[in-house]
Amino acid sequence: MAFGPASRLGVSLFDETPPVEWMSGQSQEDSETIIRAVYRQVLGNAYVMESERLTVAESQFKRGELSVREFVRAVAKSDLYCSRFFTSCARYRAIELNFRHLLGRPPLDLEEMRGHSTTLDTKGFEADIDTYIDSDEYQNTFGENFVPYIRGYKTEACTSMVQFTHTFQLVRGASSSSLKGDLSGNRPKLNSLVINPTATAVIPSSGSGATFRNPTDAPLRRTPLGTLGSSNVYRIEVTGYRAKNVNKVSQFRRSNKVYLVPFEQLSAQFQRIHAQGGVIASVTVV
Repeated sequence: MAFGPASRLGVSLFDETPPVEWMSGQSQEDSETIIRAVYRQVLGNAYVMESERLTVAESQFKRGELSVREFVRAVAKSDLYCSRFFTSCARYRAIELNFRHLLGRPPLDLEEMRGHSTTLDTKGFEADIDTYIDSDEYQNTFGENFVPYIRGYKTEACTSMVQFTHTFQLVRGASSSSLKGDLSGNRPKLNSLVINPTATAVIPSSGSGATFRNPTDAPLRRTPLGTLGSSNVYRIEVTGYRAKNVNKVSQFRRSNKVYLVPFEQLSAQFQRIHAQGGVIASVTVV
């Protein structure tokens, strides 16, 4: 079952798109639909130019020489995938994205990520891709004919609350690609969260479409109410700051901030945020 309204949690694109399956006797048009679905999932919803498409693998798939799983393998091992999600990314960011793209879920824990890191060190990139696609989990979930899909936002796909909440760290803002639509870019997103391990808040996405990433200087613990007054304290997550307004650095860079604010100071804080060009992504009671 899905956790809450998909549209509010930022996973409606995945929730409202049924799994794509190849069946014998399908038309060339159906084959094209599957090919596009594979590119969309394996490449994290990134745009693929005609010159970047794997024409040989596509032809083999259309002729029935490759199953969906083998076409997924071809895309995941391609120079296109490697350049976007391996050589240009930090090691653990690449592993996070492999889990998202090939198994449709976040990594279970640090040991699972370390296992793939060891494979990369000892056997290389292509061998590590094989470990995802040849796994019992892949076979039991997608088999030979289903295009992989995001499933970690559904409780049955995860074994712990920590893993479940981490899904939303990887897939929020699904209208953009894994890298360009994510403020983490090519840096690890779950690294510190799986080391601890730490569950994260699942907060409805803002109506403005703001994308929030927890900054490194954000409070990790709830602040005792006595330190900020006797009223309720609210956590305000803000994104969209123009760095020029805050640090006088650049008019193009964006940054995120977290504020813990007593109720009686909310109005004044909102005014300051808006005056600085920030966008409030969420307001929750601490």
